[in-house]
Amino acid sequence: MEGHKIIQTVIDLFKGTDERDWQKVRNVMADSVLLDYRSMTGIEPGMQTPVQITDAWESFLPGFDKTDHQLSEFRVKLHGNEADVDYIGKADHFIGDEVWTISGTYQTKLVKQNGTWLITYLRLNYDKQSGNTALPQQAKARLSKLQS
Repeated sequence: MEGHKIIQTVIDLFKGTDERDWQKVRNVMADSVLLDYRSMTGIEPGMQTPVQITDAWESFLPGFDKTDHQLSEFRVKLHGNEADVDYIGKADHFIGDEVWTISGTYQTKLVKQNGTWLITYLRLNYDKQSGNTALPQQAKARLSKLQS
């Protein structure tokens, strides 16, 4: 039962991202999250609030027509009111008929607060990218045109 709730919290994070439902994304995070995408971006991990995380994602992802995150092979380790989840992730980013795909594994930590599982740590272990690797730049350009 708890394992299902934990996995659903992780799924809701990525589903909310694909839906551009930033409130849904913020709702599954603790007040402070250690975000670690260093393996892909080279940027050192750091503690961020849910608003800081969604502001960053909102300033990039809407430049794509859509995104589709696919998660699989969840492994949950429960330690009382804390949990570790490892899983495989693949993210497709679309502009028109073009797609840019990132794949890797994720490590996520959650804590149970007031009966609700919340994400406290999110780490991407980047494996590879494929498709049109110029799409991120196109997405940024499209978004800056929309905002000006």
